[in-house]
Amino acid sequence: MALNEANHLIFVSIAAYRDPQLVPTIEDCIVKARYPERLRFGICWQHDPKEDTLPFRNDDCFRVLAVDWRESKGACWARSEVMKLWRGEDWFLQVDSHCRFAWDWDVKLLDEIGQTGSAKPILSTYASPFTPGGNEVLLDGPLQMAFQGFTEDGIPHMKPLAIADWQNLTKPRRARFLSAGFLFAPGTFVDEIGYDPELYFLGEEAAMTLRAFTSGYDLFHPQETIVWHDYGRPTAPKHWGDHTEDTEGKTGRVWHELDSLSKEKVRRLLAGQPVESYGLGSARSLEEYEAYAGLSFKLRKAQDYTVRGGEPPNPEAAEDWTGQIFRWMVRITFDRSALPAAAFDDAEFWYVGVKDESGAEIYRQDIPQSQLVALPSGESKIVLICEFESGAIPAAWTVWPVSRSLGWLTRIEDTLGDVDYAIVHEDDAE
Repeated sequence: MALNEANHLIFVSIAAYRDPQLVPTIEDCIVKARYPERLRFGICWQHDPKEDTLPFRNDDCFRVLAVDWRESKGACWARSEVMKLWRGEDWFLQVDSHCRFAWDWDVKLLDEIGQTGSAKPILSTYASPFTPGGNEVLLDGPLQMAFQGFTEDGIPHMKPLAIADWQNLTKPRRARFLSAGFLFAPGTFVDEIGYDPELYFLGEEAAMTLRAFTSGYDLFHPQETIVWHDYGRPTAPKHWGDHTEDTEGKTGRVWHELDSLSKEKVRRLLAGQPVESYGLGSARSLEEYEAYAGLSFKLRKAQDYTVRGGEPPNPEAAEDWTGQIFRWMVRITFDRSALPAAAFDDAEFWYVGVKDESGAEIYRQDIPQSQLVALPSGESKIVLICEFESGAIPAAWTVWPVSRSLGWLTRIEDTLGDVDYAIVHEDDAE
């Protein structure tokens, strides 16, 4: 894609749900831009009309859709509403309402998207983490979106993974997936792809990835860190926490009804079935995406190259590659005393990972505090059971707890013995 020195306008889409970080995010976005006069903001501001105030509302560069939070239908609905505020700007940037930006982020995005050489590029990834506060640390090191596994519904979900040797990258890296929280594309993305308001949460990024890819868009990860994201937010209001049967004054369906309908639509997309609206494109096929990404949606399997986070497109694989992917059961055993007290008393979650003989991560699970409380407190030995699919033999494990107040704690790791893992056959699973 050739770029010139024209006055490129960037439409910045932000869906904010009762988020006190909305204003700091907008301010940081403006301050860090080299050409702030080129920015146009579209904001779906889901808030309490009696309490919240928002500056900028009388500024012509801001288009604000104010919605009582009780009437919200979720993040995807809000992002779809924001797209209605687009007025033909050259570029479209979608970010969450709790982000920070690199200096000259606008110029960096345009430079990188020009380096892709694609006529229809998308720059997107999981933004690097930061914590809001008086001393905000923005660390270098861009992330990629790596395949993590399939849900019980057969929907792929992703995890952040560091890009190895990113300092030596000279152009953006090709990507398998796009992120909803940081997406930069030509403005035509709004007309050609749009945003499905019927999606809710899980499956949003998989659906958007497939729709963009099959519509001819090429996916890339930035070669440097451009946006940071606050992933903690333990006390922040969430749509699914607010929109339950007990919520007073809410309108429409409760969150789990929206989520169920959303997952059903995503499952139809993954199967290549027609949907009523916001379906797959016609420039590429679903099978072409599976070959590019190294996935089989029907069999819910992923190639080892995919699991390791290798840059797509995947090398050509044998026709029967799915037969070389096995379901493993791994048993991790360690002494309770190997972890500090905060891993139990103040736990946010435990990272649990399994690696193959080369040291590549082939499985990851973050066990939340709600599940950790079920661990037997009177036993000195802790046993964790992991089930996953891989073509590689499990060789080692890591358990790395995160404390709510102290952050990452001491991690423990060890190798797996022959009795600690086994292949699960279909007959065993029945």
